[in-house]
Amino acid sequence: MLDWTDRHQRFFMRLISKHARLYTEMITTGALIYNDPERYLPFNKEEHPVAVQLGGNHPDELARCAQMAQDYGYDEVNLNVGCPSDRVKNGRFGACLMATPEVVAEAVAAMKAQVNIPVTVKHRIGIDEQDSWEELCHFVETVAAASCDAFIVHARKAWLQGLSPKQNREVPPLKYDVVHRLKKTYPHLNIIINGGIISLEQTLQQLEYVDGVMIGREAYHNPYAMVEFDGAVFHDPHPLPSRFDILEQLYPYIEKHLAAGGRLHDITRHIFGLFLGQPNAKIWRRYLSENAPRKGAGINVLKQATDLLLK
Repeated sequence: MLDWTDRHQRFFMRLISKHARLYTEMITTGALIYNDPERYLPFNKEEHPVAVQLGGNHPDELARCAQMAQDYGYDEVNLNVGCPSDRVKNGRFGACLMATPEVVAEAVAAMKAQVNIPVTVKHRIGIDEQDSWEELCHFVETVAAASCDAFIVHARKAWLQGLSPKQNREVPPLKYDVVHRLKKTYPHLNIIINGGIISLEQTLQQLEYVDGVMIGREAYHNPYAMVEFDGAVFHDPHPLPSRFDILEQLYPYIEKHLAAGGRLHDITRHIFGLFLGQPNAKIWRRYLSENAPRKGAGINVLKQATDLLLK
């Protein structure tokens, strides 16, 4: 069961491979070092296996944060070398690090020396005018020499000037063939593809060329789409749960959250996509939007909203 609370909304990427993971949204090294890690790192045991994604460029700080993640029980540490936002760019980390593969390699080596869990890198196929095949190979080879455990490749380049982060997820064309070529060129490396993949059919097609597929926004906006993956990819024999089954499983967690002083809206705001495309889903979402944020709203609000789906 996923943790849908406001504090833990960062779990939004799912990796489909033999090393399946849930991934957090990027957490900067500064956030962990200069604030209470308890604000960012806790998660529920049901979420295993789970990876933390770090943003930073200083090897010592990244190693320190990787140790924190391992102490909290994470199964993997991932370094973000793909985010193109101005805030990240101004901090000299994220996608701009593709211009300095040696820095990335030093960071990976420092983290590998500090922890015994896998250390991976998520990156683009290029940035700005630095998007040649030779430059991509130089980046991968340099980071691989530091014993990086996997490369999660967003199959788009990033424009650090002129495009917003949202545009950088949609405007640069997807080039799956470049990622496929990476795997063919470096068959000994663990290459995982990301970008624009939303269905089981697409995932199975990609797994013919690469070691894994990362699904990002779709896993959050349409979480029920994930139910088929366990059986089709991981050969899980359990019958598929219905959307209502999933809600039933969520009730004990919600009750626990409310008893600890949390709000119903902390959780319901993150399950709006559960009934995507189903009859009366809009009415369900509207009812929750209007009533779950109210003071004292309890589990009965969610049950009342769910009753509307059946009318």
